[in-house]
Amino acid sequence: MTPINPETTLEALAAIVSQALEAAGIQATLSGGSAVSVYAMNEYESDDLDFVTSGSQAALETALGPLGLVRSVNRRQFEHPEIGWLVEFPPGPLAFGDTLVLHEDVPVLGTPFGPLRIITPTQSVLDRLAAYYDYSDNQCWDQAALVARHQEIDWVAVSRWIAEEGQPDRDVDRLRDRAKLAASRIGGIRVRQTRD
Repeated sequence: MTPINPETTLEALAAIVSQALEAAGIQATLSGGSAVSVYAMNEYESDDLDFVTSGSQAALETALGPLGLVRSVNRRQFEHPEIGWLVEFPPGPLAFGDTLVLHEDVPVLGTPFGPLRIITPTQSVLDRLAAYYDYSDNQCWDQAALVARHQEIDWVAVSRWIAEEGQPDRDVDRLRDRAKLAASRIGGIRVRQTRD
């Protein structure tokens, strides 16, 4: 396995961690802002990687220790002395609003750094919309638009999910318009995540 060093990219780190977890029999799926970073070609830069898992703390420490990742102050966060990203493990289940997703139903993406279990681009849009609706966080809306700008999205699934969540139908068109606006206005500007 490739060692983690200062030149390790977010996508490479995600793939390294994903492979270590899979090898240890831990089901974990990359989601949140780090999935946005992967799908938006780092136009948005997350400062952490969120792997949703129900894996135990002991199992995580055993799988990640050989990579040089050690538990930080928060027991579900790990850090490495050579990189600036935190690797976080929000507890499962994996869900977007009221929609539950089984880890085994999430495809494994082939990357130049090896396989990576990551939510699909459409699921990434749903994930960011769920955060937008739950926390009224406009940054999450913009992240959904960035993914839609760079990736093919199943708009029928997005529309159905928005309706099931009881949100306004017009949000599908608003998001599509925002994705087009992002293409014309945000191009080349990196949007940096702010920490809560």
